[in-house]
Amino acid sequence: MAKLITPFRDKTPKIRPDAYIDCSARIIGDVIIEEGVSVWPMVVLRADSAAIYIKRNAAILDLSLVEAPTGYSVTIDEEALISHGAVIHGAFIQKRALIGIGAIILDGAVVSSGSIVGAGSVVPSGTRIPPNSLVMGMPGKIVRETTEAERDFILEQIQGLYSKSRLYKNVT
Repeated sequence: MAKLITPFRDKTPKIRPDAYIDCSARIIGDVIIEEGVSVWPMVVLRADSAAIYIKRNAAILDLSLVEAPTGYSVTIDEEALISHGAVIHGAFIQKRALIGIGAIILDGAVVSSGSIVGAGSVVPSGTRIPPNSLVMGMPGKIVRETTEAERDFILEQIQGLYSKSRLYKNVT
């Protein structure tokens, strides 16, 4: 099955050959995907107004939506993990941050390195989450610092997803 990769106007997605892109993922417009990235089933990356940058070894899991609206590019930094069904809308997710299942991160928000946004949480527009923060709720509030074990868990998950993506890449 062909991947759903769509140019928009003069912008065509740029995807490194070693990235894993599931055949059901939809990638539109000004998207740059670096090496080792994994984009899982039914993810939508829509960059028809501003750019989306997915950095080395980041993972975007099933059913997530990443959109770059006018005036708000999106960066998902190295080894960041976007969990199932999350929405990243015009935000910056820094290195080794984890966005939980169904979480929503809105325009201009920054989730700093080592932070975890809990499942179902909402980070409002313009919010800046400091490094190593655990955020929960609607709206998201910092409840404590992440532990070293939690930060190690993020890296373990990223490494596991990278390994699994290699298996899928050899099959599909």
